[in-house]
Amino acid sequence: MHRSRGLSAVLVLSTAAGLGLVALPQPAAALTPPVAFTADDLPTWQTNGIVWALAETHGTVFAGGTFSQVRPPEGGSGTAQDAVNFVALDAATGDPTSCKLSFTVGSGTATVRALAVSPDKKTLYAGGYFGSVNGTPVSSLAAIDIATCTPKAGFHPSVPATVRALAVTDDTVYLGGDFSSVGGSAHARYAAVDATSGAVKPFQADVDEPGRAVAVTPDGKNVILGGDFFTVNGAASHALAVVDATTGANVRTYPGFIETNSVVKSLDTDATGFYTGNEGTGGGVFDGRIALDLSTLDQRWRDTCLGATQAVRSYQGVLYSASHAHDCSSVGEFPDGRRHHLLAEPTSGTNKLGWFPDTNDGLGEGIGPRAMAVSETADNKYMWVGGEFTTVNGSPAQGLTHFAASPDTGAPTVPSAGAESVRPTAVHVRWRSSLDTDDTKLTYKVYRNGASTPVYTVDGDSVEWSRPQLSFTDTDVTAGSTYSYRVTATDGAGNTSAPSATATVTVPVSVQKYPAKVLDDGANLYWRYDESATPYVGDTSPGDQSGIHVNGPSLRQTPAAVTGPSTAIGLDGVDQMVYSDKRTTVPSQYSIETWFKTTTNRGGKLVGFGNNTTRASSNYDKHIYMRNDGRLVFGVWTGTARTITSPAAYNNGAWHHVVATQGASGMVLYVDGAKVGTLAETGNQNYNGYWHVGGDNLNGWPSRPTSNYLAGQIDETAIYPSVLSASQVQSHYTLASAPADSVQTVRASADTYVNAGATGTNYGASSSLAVRGSSAYEAYLRFDLPSAPAGTVLKSARLAVKTTTLSSAGSTDDISVRPVTGGWTETGTTYASKPAVSQTVVGTLSGATDVSTLYSAALDTTALSPALGGSYDLALTSTGTDSLWLWSHEASAAENTPQLVLTFGAP
Repeated sequence: MHRSRGLSAVLVLSTAAGLGLVALPQPAAALTPPVAFTADDLPTWQTNGIVWALAETHGTVFAGGTFSQVRPPEGGSGTAQDAVNFVALDAATGDPTSCKLSFTVGSGTATVRALAVSPDKKTLYAGGYFGSVNGTPVSSLAAIDIATCTPKAGFHPSVPATVRALAVTDDTVYLGGDFSSVGGSAHARYAAVDATSGAVKPFQADVDEPGRAVAVTPDGKNVILGGDFFTVNGAASHALAVVDATTGANVRTYPGFIETNSVVKSLDTDATGFYTGNEGTGGGVFDGRIALDLSTLDQRWRDTCLGATQAVRSYQGVLYSASHAHDCSSVGEFPDGRRHHLLAEPTSGTNKLGWFPDTNDGLGEGIGPRAMAVSETADNKYMWVGGEFTTVNGSPAQGLTHFAASPDTGAPTVPSAGAESVRPTAVHVRWRSSLDTDDTKLTYKVYRNGASTPVYTVDGDSVEWSRPQLSFTDTDVTAGSTYSYRVTATDGAGNTSAPSATATVTVPVSVQKYPAKVLDDGANLYWRYDESATPYVGDTSPGDQSGIHVNGPSLRQTPAAVTGPSTAIGLDGVDQMVYSDKRTTVPSQYSIETWFKTTTNRGGKLVGFGNNTTRASSNYDKHIYMRNDGRLVFGVWTGTARTITSPAAYNNGAWHHVVATQGASGMVLYVDGAKVGTLAETGNQNYNGYWHVGGDNLNGWPSRPTSNYLAGQIDETAIYPSVLSASQVQSHYTLASAPADSVQTVRASADTYVNAGATGTNYGASSSLAVRGSSAYEAYLRFDLPSAPAGTVLKSARLAVKTTTLSSAGSTDDISVRPVTGGWTETGTTYASKPAVSQTVVGTLSGATDVSTLYSAALDTTALSPALGGSYDLALTSTGTDSLWLWSHEASAAENTPQLVLTFGAP
């Protein structure tokens, strides 16, 4: 609403921590069609005020506004130049040209509000409020000879008030603004003058409020008017009208077409349609854009986004717009939140395209961008934007910026990745899709264990408000083994993001009973809160409905609600929460499940559905909240609040399990596996929205708590598109405390290797280890083993190592893992003093042929179990001739170091 971017003993880790990923060049491709421009802003000279108008011709862009100087772009060379309300710039470089014009006035503040170039590209017309151009007397409307950059003295219409809009044909200049007369003749806010002499023409299109925009249809027969008005030539027509180009007589009026508190600020035409940019003040406004067909003058579509539109520009089937759009939920896009200042959508429809450069609100009214123009040169094409902004794509840039069609140099953002395994047969790798400000379709590659060849490649679409989770199920895994994954994103031009942070997971040797049951019962959103970094919350379910942390909840909280390798999140009860990243609807039958622990006496929402993300929802129900007294409420909205309240309180600091269901049999609330309330209500409010955990609006609900936000811990949140039965709920509650395997990873506390070719040399400080049979290298590893947790035994053990980036690091030989029976030290052992090694083989490392890749070997648990709680030494030996090079515990990246992965479970 208005006012509302050979072998070597010494190896060095690569900057990618041994990942080995190489961004291979790909064939250059166009931006995601039909977008014509990148979102990469180019160096552009800046103003010290507001740019209101842009026009272009033959590779030159003209900018008019309210400013007195232009200066080089941030970090550019050159000095500031005087530029009184006007500057001409090279369309490609963004530098000022030799054309210098000053628009001044005897009293008041001069300004240039409109610019237009004649069809023959020889004359620039300027409108605004000014009395002279380079000393030549004019009256708010001037004609400039482009070749000589001089005002045409013979063109001198008298306009006593501000001119805000211009449109030009071969012989006529149409103007709109605040005036009531032109050249002494009565013309209420719109007029036409001869393009050469400035003589007033008989065109009469009188309106009752200011004219803001004017455009001529491509056939030259009609003129489109836009502004604040409510009548045109005495007929009711608010903000928009079409009149005859010769007489000004009404051709089409639009009474009641645009909201009374909204106006038309901008117009543009193309071969098939014309387009409005609209601004409103107050509530219930229309701030978006309308497309109308030229053949019928009827509406083609209407974009009802909120956030005043200042300029529209149709180019090659795309309508580009300048606004501060902050709420496009009415057209199924982003909810009320941050402002988006530059957008694009097809001229045939309202879905936003992948073009998202951005500015800030800037000076003056805090509107942001106000003008747009496209300039085509022999080598490229450019979108120019002017306004009152002071930043572009997050960097300083005032008043002016421009974007080219090519090259596209911006890489996608880095994907946020995670991995989880709840069964011995598979790993679920998932990641939040990346954002690229000029490409919606990106290609993702998943790399496993540091290999340079991806194990999975997939394309995915994303925009800022819809960054869906993508996932890959890796079934080529071994129970008890540890795997690491990284993900990259590449745009159509071949720009590739940095790899994601490594997601590491150990495949369990037995099914994790609680999460497996949740998945088997059909959850299509399942948040386990095991992430170690914000803001991404991975969805374990096939629904790929990931979440976003808001305001930094505390991560990795233990003990969690269920047994096994799991953690919870902590919420402060002030403003922290999680919302789902995918806009969705809720079916007529559903179940909500979560675990919580709190001692709050201020209540708060545990889980609920609402129509907003980071801002408080205006529609909100299908929620579970806690009253100040600790009792739980499950409620839906049917025009009135329909609720179930638990008899008991649950703010006693213990973990509690809550499930709420609604379906054909009504509503049921369960706590800790038992039914605590029912209600024969099958209806609820139907709207598009997002799931929230930990907080959202609760205004108007019974026994509303003091806080909308819960202070406490949350774990294991799941949403189902079905009604869970009482037996399923009881099963979930029981399985949460069932014995579960636990995994402990132990990194080597000391390691070294010896070399038969250098019998007196110690390699304890090396970042690498070597193994070979002939001539001999042996490696030694020491691990400080934990004791088995109470009531458990060691169920499996694996030794995990990673090959280095040395080109010959991999080995085709089998590597034997043997207990060390003699004494050794990391800093003192050499080949001459190497320790005795047992002939017993407790594990074999096979197939470790790739460089920079993680490998593991299963170890005999009967050999390790007696050593639990103490130190245990292993040797890596070989009888072959192919050397193996591994990272040692001195490696800078922890994921590369030798480690034992121990799984403990019930006997």
